[in-house]
Amino acid sequence: MISSFSRIIVVVVLVFAACSPAKKVTKADVQTLENLKLHIQYLADDKLEGRRTGTNGEKMAMEYISNQFKSIGLLPKGSKGYYQPFEINEGKQIDDSTKLIINGNNLVAGKDFFPFPFSLNQKMEALPSISVQEADMPWFFDLKEQLEENKANPHFDLANYIYTNSKKAKDRGASAVILYNTSSIDDKLTFNGKDKSEQLTIPVLYVTRKEAQKYFKDPSATIDIKFTTALSEKKRTGHNVVGYIDNGAATTVVLGAHFDHLGYGEDGNSRNTSTERIIHNGADDNASGTAALIELAKKLKQSKANNNNYLFIAFSGEELGLYGSKYFTENPTIDLKKANYMINMDMVGRLSDSTKSVTIGGYGTSPTWSSVISMTPGNSIAVKIDSSGTGPSDHTSFYRKDIPVLFYFTGLHTDYHKPSDDADKINYNGIASILQHITGLVESLNSSSKLSFLKTRETQTTTSARFSVTMGVMPDYTYSGTGLRADGVSEGKPAQKAGLKAGDIILQIGDYKITSMETYMQTLGKFKKGDKTKVIYKRGNDTLETTVEF
Repeated sequence: MISSFSRIIVVVVLVFAACSPAKKVTKADVQTLENLKLHIQYLADDKLEGRRTGTNGEKMAMEYISNQFKSIGLLPKGSKGYYQPFEINEGKQIDDSTKLIINGNNLVAGKDFFPFPFSLNQKMEALPSISVQEADMPWFFDLKEQLEENKANPHFDLANYIYTNSKKAKDRGASAVILYNTSSIDDKLTFNGKDKSEQLTIPVLYVTRKEAQKYFKDPSATIDIKFTTALSEKKRTGHNVVGYIDNGAATTVVLGAHFDHLGYGEDGNSRNTSTERIIHNGADDNASGTAALIELAKKLKQSKANNNNYLFIAFSGEELGLYGSKYFTENPTIDLKKANYMINMDMVGRLSDSTKSVTIGGYGTSPTWSSVISMTPGNSIAVKIDSSGTGPSDHTSFYRKDIPVLFYFTGLHTDYHKPSDDADKINYNGIASILQHITGLVESLNSSSKLSFLKTRETQTTTSARFSVTMGVMPDYTYSGTGLRADGVSEGKPAQKAGLKAGDIILQIGDYKITSMETYMQTLGKFKKGDKTKVIYKRGNDTLETTVEF
């Protein structure tokens, strides 16, 4: 489950139990239970190294899933057999050819210095004086004065200062900007590849304090400097796994679960507080949903409920921001206008034996759900209802295409996004109960006409536990341009009241430029309820301004 939503509280608007007398356990039930264990034990094994998108562990997982789909008899329905590859742009990276030589001494990129992500790629040799700002020469700036002047100013944005003043330096004749800090105040500057600021027309480099003390101590000195700045787009490829049951029907039911997880926590989405590099196996998140998806495919392949086609999608890239499901809905391998509804299973492996409670999201996305969920036969799980069609998983991408959705989820726990989410903590009987509920629901809808769709409230992507204010914007994590693009805007929240819409790109809030998800989150922390500020945003080719009141 995507980490940015990790503290969302599910709103329960209705609670009931779908109960029936206990049914006799069949040989098929025993086999299903055994299969669920085998799937999860494989997917959550250390050898898959946490199934991080774009890694060999993801490859092993997708091969396992596609082999299962094939053995069941599902038709391949990706863009390349069972697979649907998609690209993930992670921002900028420092290439190996980047170098900085000062007075004949080689500095190490990433350790002794780094170019800023908005820096121009260029080679340069020069003999500048540190204190003299000559035209067509590198200019040196000590950040000491700015840091000390603004040490008590909570609104000072160092990153914005560097970007703005580097741009000014270019306009005044600088051929490059070299920054360093002799102050005792820690500037906390590191290479941030996710900074999506527009590229400047000169190189901008930062030299660490240790190296600056060696070479920049005498401001009157002339130094021999040679450097190459080489930045490129950092990309990796993820893969959805897609199988299909073609019943020759007019409509198709989509059933999904994401199979990726956190790897070793390299993407910064782990809740592990240890500095040790540990595998996150993600047994509940979401080997559990993936295992249920495979077994659901088996049941529907054998079912007589054939008035719909069935599309089974194991998504990757969910933990990075719904990449796989968003890519599929933008590049579908079926006609989405013929999609009847979508059911998503994410973290269904921790059903409590005492409460037997599962939350089903998306209840409000079709009027049909109220009449079928409580009437689904042959089950004894307690169902909690969340009406919203959006939330922390892949069903959101389908809801945004006006497709009714349901989202099965047994709740957060202390092992969420930690290395301790292992297979020995899974409630396999609980998954079997949820699988039975979904199978019964799908079969009960076999004779129904295509479900009608309803808009619902929007679930927030950030949490008021971290900030005193919210914009009410659902970010598009797949957007790689400058600013933050709104994938959705919550009804009644500040952004919607200010006139912002889905698709708008937020460029600036108050005096703070928005260059990445991180700067957006940091900026929210600078405001309190009741504050009013300007928001500059782009809609199509137009740059607009509005006022937001938090």
